[in-house]
Amino acid sequence: MPPDLDLTASAVDLTVQLVDIESVSRNEQTIADAVEAALSAYPHLAVTRHGNTVVARTDLGRGERVVIAGHLDTVPVNDNLPARREGDLLHGLGTCDMKGGDAVILRLAATVTEPNRDVTYILYEAEEIDSEFNGLNLLGQSRPELMQGDFAILMEPSNAEVEAGCQGTLRVEVRATGERAHSARSWKGVNAIHRASPILDRLTAYQPRRPLIDGLEYHEGLNAVSIRGGVAGNVLPDECVVEVNHRFAPDRGEAEAQQFVRDFFEGYDVTVVDSAPGALPGLDLPAAKAFVEAVGREVNPKFGWTDVARFSSLGIPAVNFGPGDPMLAHKQEEHVPVEHIERCEQQLKEWLA
Repeated sequence: MPPDLDLTASAVDLTVQLVDIESVSRNEQTIADAVEAALSAYPHLAVTRHGNTVVARTDLGRGERVVIAGHLDTVPVNDNLPARREGDLLHGLGTCDMKGGDAVILRLAATVTEPNRDVTYILYEAEEIDSEFNGLNLLGQSRPELMQGDFAILMEPSNAEVEAGCQGTLRVEVRATGERAHSARSWKGVNAIHRASPILDRLTAYQPRRPLIDGLEYHEGLNAVSIRGGVAGNVLPDECVVEVNHRFAPDRGEAEAQQFVRDFFEGYDVTVVDSAPGALPGLDLPAAKAFVEAVGREVNPKFGWTDVARFSSLGIPAVNFGPGDPMLAHKQEEHVPVEHIERCEQQLKEWLA
């Protein structure tokens, strides 16, 4: 039997309940069982299960549908379970990333029985690991209609403020080649590491693009994140590879961003090893405008990549809005302010009521 989740408890107490169910990625069955059982007790929700992803929907015939989503998994335990409260802070694995947000989702699903918009609540598996396991990714492939809506909110930690859209990300390998030779007779070869020097010079001189989208200034980045080369202590290397990460604003698609990087490193062999699109904020939509007004705080651009991009790929504008400081995600000292959890719940309730 799965542990009982009390959805009549406060969102803070519910966060503790969720944190104390260990759910490291690929080990989400127990928490998904508990979530499914708790939500299935509410007749105003249609609940379905897809692997260890749980979807609960209202179907009231409203003119708009919004999606509110959060992932159930965490990074590995680091001597930070069970949850504990110290004053105004709740400590423990997942408190920030993102069981505080999950608790808010569950409270909304249980208590807002007649929302002014139809709502789809998604609590999904495997966000913290490779995309092939990601519950939203799998749901988008098998049941994309369950992700459809006019607007989506991903409750990733954002200091309880709205972070709109997200930037895209790609990684490339920029390869310099040479010719091996004994280091005692270096003039007989070509040192590939030396040939890589202009790659770093170009990166140092790079000036980031800072486009305005929906009134928000995004800030792109292009950075070397690793470098490898070398054969032995007495051999000139014939290859040096610089791995570069490019964070691009959501007004550029993946193909355009990849072409920019290839042009930037003209003269070198460039191989794309990983790529994910950004997400436009869509703040001009009625549902988004009403949400921003309900939150009543400054809207910021999202500089990192999050699963809002999966909604954007389906044509659904999305924002990040959740309790906790994203800088604390994955840290042993992870914690979340109690006030963030309470404020997120209250503002979302007011928006949906």
